[in-house]
Amino acid sequence: MKTYKFKLYKSKKNRYLNWQINASGSIYNHCIALHKRYYKIFGKHLNMYRLMKHIAKLRRRIKYWQQVGSQAVQDICQRIDKAYKLFFKQCKSGTRPPNFKKTRKYKSFTLKQAGYRFLEDNKIRIGNKIYKFSKSREIKGKIKTLTVKRNHLGELFILVVTGYKDESFGVVTGKIAGFDFGLKTFLTASDLTTIKSPLFFNEFRHLLKAASRNLSKKKKGSNNWYKAKDNLNRVFERISNKRRDWFWKLAHKLTNDYDVLIFEDLNLRGMKKLWGRKVSDLSFSTFLEILETVARNKGKTIHFIDRFYPSSKTCFDCGYHNKELTLKDRVWDCPGCGSKLDRDLNAAKNIKREGASSLGLGDVRRSLGAIAA
Repeated sequence: MKTYKFKLYKSKKNRYLNWQINASGSIYNHCIALHKRYYKIFGKHLNMYRLMKHIAKLRRRIKYWQQVGSQAVQDICQRIDKAYKLFFKQCKSGTRPPNFKKTRKYKSFTLKQAGYRFLEDNKIRIGNKIYKFSKSREIKGKIKTLTVKRNHLGELFILVVTGYKDESFGVVTGKIAGFDFGLKTFLTASDLTTIKSPLFFNEFRHLLKAASRNLSKKKKGSNNWYKAKDNLNRVFERISNKRRDWFWKLAHKLTNDYDVLIFEDLNLRGMKKLWGRKVSDLSFSTFLEILETVARNKGKTIHFIDRFYPSSKTCFDCGYHNKELTLKDRVWDCPGCGSKLDRDLNAAKNIKREGASSLGLGDVRRSLGAIAA
């Protein structure tokens, strides 16, 4: 699967798409209410196909819902059903059930086989209206779905999912590396390479403060309040776009340099509770999602080792386990062999060795000294 994202040009006709998204939000909330009521009465999960039939009958009477195509309604029911199944499967791990959403904050609707058609001159017909979009590249492969999505600024995008598969794999380098994630240095590689994060939130912090202060001075609900709110959202959107652009470029660079990339399976939620905004600014989980996507397309391997493996506290040279090591100790001397170790580099080397061993890439475990009988 490959996803293409294109921005729709601003037009008065875009209000029809906004109405459809709002109507989709209304249908979504009604489905959630039905699920909650059904579970309260019968103690069971509402069947997806029964829900589709019920909503189809309601659509004949409610004109507001008729703005949304039948396939988009089916997709809403399917997404809710998928979310509930995930909740019942992972409720013990803290996953929450789907809940109501404000209509103005509802983001998208999805069309599958029908309801849209691509025309010449970068135009697309959705329903009975024609819209123009910025076509930055050619669409390859058979189109599976089309999603109309809006962001916090009210801008509209179309996301086209196709069945195209790129057969050209990346260059095979034969290299393997372990990477340690840190707050001061984004990534430290086992081959001495270090990658520092630009910290985009800090870069635009002064703009966020000014926009937030400006918003707080406006009367809530007024026209100036909405303008100030859009200005604040615009700064957040700029930060997000710059961060994701940097992530994509870094993912391509790493997958071009290495064939196997090994990371720790970190507890990012716990880290966020300890260090808060700094961890959110680094967005390591988002980077890993992008990296896995790029690696999959290029035929490269991403591997994770156990989060409880003491990569920082174990000496790479002799295997001594330093239980007294704290987060403040960036450089430490090994009591076992006397080696002077950089905390992040030592962790990256241990991650590489542990990951390569678990993957079965040769005998890469630390060699143990002879023991006298």
